[in-house]
Amino acid sequence: MLSWRLSNTLDNSFCIDALEEAITQYGIPDIFNTDQGSQFTSLDFTDILAGNGIKISMDGKGRWMDNIFIERLWKTVKYEDIYLKAYGSIADVRRGLKTYFERYNSRRRHQGLGDRTPDEVYLTTLTEAKEAV
Repeated sequence: MLSWRLSNTLDNSFCIDALEEAITQYGIPDIFNTDQGSQFTSLDFTDILAGNGIKISMDGKGRWMDNIFIERLWKTVKYEDIYLKAYGSIADVRRGLKTYFERYNSRRRHQGLGDRTPDEVYLTTLTEAKEAV
């Protein structure tokens, strides 16, 4: 998880903030995949992608498999954190998710990543890509 925000509205500003933070902290990706939610199809959002030369990939209607990795992540977050803690407010959820994602990225080992953390895989891949250039 490179960047995230939480909102209970369909406003696109929280998605734009997360996108800009990810680009600032991690650089410009070659491609960006989203579903076809109004936050991601807005001109404000797509203009940032296009302006940075990022290819836009949007899942087809009814194509949940196109976005399987993020769907699986949110299922995990819900069952391991949100449903168990039954947060009382948006502020509580925000604090809880911050703690959860810090653990998820930096301390939790993932079988699918060769028993490494996402941070270890990302930083190794980033280093190898820089060395290849």
